Amino acid sequence: MKIKDIKVSEFEIKDNTPYFKLRKTNKSWEKYDLKSTMGYVHVMHVMTDEGLEGICTVGDARYTTMTENALAHLKHLTVGKDPTKKEYLFDMLTKATRMVFMPPGWFGGFDNCLWDIEGQMKGKSVSALISNNSEQVKAYYNYRGPHLNALIDDANVGIGKGFTVLKDHFAWNATQNMKSFEAIRAAVGEDIILLHDAAACSYSLDEAVQVAKQLSQLNFGWFEEPLNDRELGSLKTLCSQSDVPILALETLMNDFVIMREWVRERAVNMVRGNARHGTTGIIRIAEDLARIGMKIELNGPGGLFGHVHAQLVAGIGNTSYYEYFPDGSRDTIGKEIGLQNPPVPVKGEIKLTERPGWGYEFDWEYFNKKRVRVF
Repeated sequence: MKIKDIKVSEFEIKDNTPYFKLRKTNKSWEKYDLKSTMGYVHVMHVMTDEGLEGICTVGDARYTTMTENALAHLKHLTVGKDPTKKEYLFDMLTKATRMVFMPPGWFGGFDNCLWDIEGQMKGKSVSALISNNSEQVKAYYNYRGPHLNALIDDANVGIGKGFTVLKDHFAWNATQNMKSFEAIRAAVGEDIILLHDAAACSYSLDEAVQVAKQLSQLNFGWFEEPLNDRELGSLKTLCSQSDVPILALETLMNDFVIMREWVRERAVNMVRGNARHGTTGIIRIAEDLARIGMKIELNGPGGLFGHVHAQLVAGIGNTSYYEYFPDGSRDTIGKEIGLQNPPVPVKGEIKLTERPGWGYEFDWEYFNKKRVRVF
């Protein structure tokens, strides 16, 4: 079997990243003047000379497009190659990355298409290709709101829907956040697993150490992105002083080399990953982490409006949860281009499809109708 062609379908769709402005208040940066925008989603098609076609979105909720120049390089490098040689092609494209002047992970959508082809060939889901696991996937609920009372209300909405794991995105200063952690723990009780995502915070190292101590006392499951991922020395210090697991590297997770270096330096306790940079790379680093007793936690839907990460959370042994956003922006929005089975949690769990490959089901007539161009 040989790769015959690679094409990209383009769709116009609401962008997940609105325009915004920033202002600094009480040592924290605050977004304001948010404006929603339209953007584009690219779906890659890898066609073979035997009629099989692997499909995946180029990105997930972010980084949703590929340039025509990148596609031209990808085609020149891979057309005529055997799509079943995933490992070889991943290594070859990794080597080519420097020479085509692309960022690490630029070919992840292509790699995901190869996994789809293998699943179709063998009549298996990707999760079954990895570990023959088809159990339901536990998800956590990202609760949100403009103020603490609204956040508590939304957390209780998540609990009412059957979620037992909840994550905040508190963006206030350390003092206000620490008061909020106490309030949310008191509101939801001790049986709910709570997670803190500090991506929008501006903690100093000293503040992060204090926050970590309180999160440990309140029995939080992890402390996510406490500092800038590139602050290697500070992350090492924090990890050495923290009893709550430090989850990091979301802003570096396209680079599997750097991820491994941060692990070797003991600058993380858990590693963020996203299969938009290639499932082969994710499986490799997950296996490396498993050998040292460390977990990889996947960020967002990971492609195909949730199907990619739902399959991987099921298949990878050393990961915990699927990350669910309740506004439909990561999953049900796929219906706008014809996806008929977005993976949405029911009672806090996602039931995997029995379809081969990534498990998607499209209305292809609607897909073709909504598509604005192919290149």
